[in-house]
Amino acid sequence: MDEKDLGKRLQLARKRAGLTQQELCHSAGLSYSTLAKIERGAIKSPSVFTVAGIARATGVPLEDLLDLPAQTSGSPAPLEIKKRSKTGVRFVYFDIDGVLLRFMDHAFTEISNDSGMPLQKVENIFWRHNDEVCRGQISETDFNAAVAKEVGLENFDWRRYYLQFTEITPGVLELLDWAAQHYDVGLLSNHMPGLTDELLQKNIIPAHNYKTVLDSYQVKSVKPEAKIFEEARARAGFEPSEILLVDDMRPNLTAADHAGWQIVLFDSLSPEKSIENVKEVLAF
Repeated sequence: MDEKDLGKRLQLARKRAGLTQQELCHSAGLSYSTLAKIERGAIKSPSVFTVAGIARATGVPLEDLLDLPAQTSGSPAPLEIKKRSKTGVRFVYFDIDGVLLRFMDHAFTEISNDSGMPLQKVENIFWRHNDEVCRGQISETDFNAAVAKEVGLENFDWRRYYLQFTEITPGVLELLDWAAQHYDVGLLSNHMPGLTDELLQKNIIPAHNYKTVLDSYQVKSVKPEAKIFEEARARAGFEPSEILLVDDMRPNLTAADHAGWQIVLFDSLSPEKSIENVKEVLAF
């Protein structure tokens, strides 16, 4: 492929991604004059690092931009060019509990039944210790021991209750499939170590090619704290205004809004309207 053909391919990828030259320069770390010359075919053999930056910014595999030989049977399928919504979104973070999964509160009801303790008190005890384990400040074993002591249950295992009663929110798998087809997507959750991995391994939530899966314990910070949103933005690799958070907790959404993200409140008990709202923000 000569430099003029490469320039045309790069220009097409930029336009399909909905980017102006200035926007691509900002995302890929290029000067305007360099990009303009590359697209005109005026630079012979641009650096592979330069083309790789354009590939990341446009969401097109480097192999496709360089027109490398077709993939072998063992190679991953090439990615489609990702979209930019009319509202400017290019990356979507989905919360897990309360969005992809629902009915975690049914686990509290079962604990209340097993312990004979009022439901409200069970929930208070759980949330009293939850942030510590989700930040990775205490282990899951220590968390279980602390809750067991207060609710009066021997061999208490929160994960067992959680996995028994949570279920996929109706319609959300189709939403996730659709979003992943058109946008880079990631998971952003307040989870104790290993729980999200188990959900993915058991296919309780689908193992998409997520750009990033960020659990609170990895950064020792929970939503709605600023630190986790800063790390999530860095991992997404987009400007704050290009990121959408779908979450069921208003404090988390408020924090994301303050960070410059776009937001959608999700109600897992009435998911149809929430899914409609997400798709409205992601319309392209």
